[in-house]
Amino acid sequence: MGEPSLPCHWAALPQPAPGGGGGGVLLGSSHCRDGAEGHWGAPTTWGGLGQGLLGPNGHQLLHTHSAVGSGMGTQPQPGAMATTVPCTRFTDEYQLYEEIGKGAFSVVRRCVKLCTGHEYAAKIINTKKLSARDHQKLEREARICRLLKHSNIVRLHDSISEEGFHYLVFDLVTGGELFEDIVAREYYSEADASHCIQQILEAVLHCHQMGVVHRDLKPENLLLASKCKGAAVKLADFGLAIEVQGDQQAWFGFAGTPGYLSPEVLRKEAYGKPVDIWACGVILYILLVGYPPFWDEDQHKLYQQIKAGAYDFPSPEWDTVTPEAKNLINQMLTINPAKRITAHEALKHPWVCQRSTVASMMHRQETVECLKKFNARRKLKVRPPPSDPPGHGPIPARSHRHSPMLTVPWPHPAPSCTPTPWPHPAPPPHGPIGWDGEGDGMGAGWGQGGDGAGGPPARKQEIIKITEQLIEAVNNGDFEAYAKICDPGLTSFEPEALGNLVEGMDFHRFYFENLLSKNNKPIHTTILNPHVHVIGEDAACIAYIRLTQYIDAQGRPRTSQSEETRVWHRRDGKWQNVHFHGSGAPVAPLQ
Repeated sequence: MGEPSLPCHWAALPQPAPGGGGGGVLLGSSHCRDGAEGHWGAPTTWGGLGQGLLGPNGHQLLHTHSAVGSGMGTQPQPGAMATTVPCTRFTDEYQLYEEIGKGAFSVVRRCVKLCTGHEYAAKIINTKKLSARDHQKLEREARICRLLKHSNIVRLHDSISEEGFHYLVFDLVTGGELFEDIVAREYYSEADASHCIQQILEAVLHCHQMGVVHRDLKPENLLLASKCKGAAVKLADFGLAIEVQGDQQAWFGFAGTPGYLSPEVLRKEAYGKPVDIWACGVILYILLVGYPPFWDEDQHKLYQQIKAGAYDFPSPEWDTVTPEAKNLINQMLTINPAKRITAHEALKHPWVCQRSTVASMMHRQETVECLKKFNARRKLKVRPPPSDPPGHGPIPARSHRHSPMLTVPWPHPAPSCTPTPWPHPAPPPHGPIGWDGEGDGMGAGWGQGGDGAGGPPARKQEIIKITEQLIEAVNNGDFEAYAKICDPGLTSFEPEALGNLVEGMDFHRFYFENLLSKNNKPIHTTILNPHVHVIGEDAACIAYIRLTQYIDAQGRPRTSQSEETRVWHRRDGKWQNVHFHGSGAPVAPLQ
């Protein structure tokens, strides 16, 4: 047969490469052990969604409570082989209280175990409409959490499946995010940063020793056990974590958070434990000066910086950082993963293990000020277009792979962090991405769109940007990110539907799970001549030409063109694609 033609919506891709993740069987028990480690009984299968945030998280042991072969939590009644009753163990044993966190697929609420009075955080997943793949994700997340027992990692305490819902019960972590705590301190030094990264590395080392790669290390997932001074740092959210054998390197899918992704992931090469160390290097850099080593509002340019390892230590803020700290960052941010320092080696670095004599004790006020602004950008949900920064002149136009937009450089030098830079510069997408998993993180996720305060021009830029993000999700085979941007009842006319109107996400999911997510070849998209029609306050339509460059199954570069129109509607401050119309040829089956 000939070459598969490139579809207007999905992209023609080469033969699939193997991915990671997977299911399994968990051992379960229904015994209440008053919060202590329980008894593991016979194997039972169960499922749920391992996407979500770990609100304040916690503790260790995993129990499952469901009927064999069912994710709905039913148990056989004595003497009545064909009769089942729903499991109500969570309802019977725990009392739910206020909501303390929320993700795309779950909610976290404080709960109290009735037989002990102990407080926990319950991550509640609605399992009514989950796919088999979603069930595998929760199974994997819970299996991984069960493995990890370390003072610097939140520990799963209980896992209960009831009809329609799955409950993951973690110890309640009340100290909030590490980065928020730092900016509230009266004193913060390089030595404090050393102590922070030491605890993070201890957590990462334990993960790696247990054959686990976190894949989503970032500030949102670094919590404090309590509000007490000197409280332990806790690593949270294993929604994107994977299990590996030893130093195994393989392509486990495109997953993580943009600013913390490693070069090997961006190149879609085999990867493993070193990706966590790269993320630790990014975190350490931020801990020392309050801004990230890699930054560009244009995600494509951000990725180019990361792949090139293009960071530096600019004056004056880095002049007061010790050479040993810079040396550790350099070893963590080594492009070649084989030469990157390991967690075990990093913990033996003089700046970490001898900080009392090596790390500076000088208070870093400029770092605290910059970190406040960094935290604000992370939390920002409304993203109007950038305006000229005071005293900086016009923001330069950029040559963009998608559309003529503006870029806002991160204010690297410390002096630019002292005054308020400019009104809400648009941050890079901060939510996790990944076709085989999704971790919503402890903090609030990044929302799309804005409040329209900037008027139609501002809204037009929002629509262009959210359209770019949708196409990025398609290119990455990231169905979770795609589904977040699309209305569940999305209607579409596209070549693959052969002229029929398609409603809902199942039609699209097929292409993600069987074609897009299994591609490990680069895809590059250019949006030409975008035209946006603003329709009132909460609706807009965009029409554009889409050029897609890709590598075919024989390794030859190809380009395809399609014409597309998308209708967007804003609900609760978030833009969602409600209708799509595209031209082009349908996908030919992979040979």
